[in-house]
Amino acid sequence: MQGSTAFASPFRPPRILAAAAAPGGGKAKLTHPGKAILADHVFLPLRSSVFESNQVKFIHDQTSANPKYKGFFHGVREIIQTQGLRGTYQGLTATVLKQGSNQAIRFYVMTSLRNWYKGDDHDKAINPVLTGLFGAVAGAASVFGNTPLDVIKTRMQGLEAHKYKSTADCAVKILRHEGVKAFYKGTVPRLGRVCLDVAIVFIIYEEVVKVLNVVWKTA
Repeated sequence: MQGSTAFASPFRPPRILAAAAAPGGGKAKLTHPGKAILADHVFLPLRSSVFESNQVKFIHDQTSANPKYKGFFHGVREIIQTQGLRGTYQGLTATVLKQGSNQAIRFYVMTSLRNWYKGDDHDKAINPVLTGLFGAVAGAASVFGNTPLDVIKTRMQGLEAHKYKSTADCAVKILRHEGVKAFYKGTVPRLGRVCLDVAIVFIIYEEVVKVLNVVWKTA
């Protein structure tokens, strides 16, 4: 083999990010949102839903007038004893939809902004500040795009989840009894957290890949 190739993550990140950080500044290819969903945020919720469901129940319990869980693990044990293993997977559908749409929206917006900024100049550099700004915009887009799913997920995983037969039933009841505004409860605090989070993640990713492309080359 001749020449050198740039660092390729052994963890196989979504292609849309790999393209964004490709050496030579090539124009990032817009990946269909479905690929971002399947990349690693459809299967991840299958593992994390148990933790999230129990976490939401524990938080709701601790803020109630008469908490019954002595600790997180005690809460998990109580949930399994009273509801079975099914109780630890409540809200799985909503979690998959929320996590998948998160990444699809963020990757699409981030790559679109990068391509818009570079235009026909594929070698045009993007400094970390601008990367962070683009990341914040991508984060904001995901918040406005899927906060309704986040609200449904939280309701499905809370202590009053028994009120809902399914994710669809939960959505219908929220709309019928509380109106459209209820789907956007908590948008402002979530907006601040997510925008900062996504901005930092994209900045770190870009800078780490730049360093690895310098120190880790294969012949």
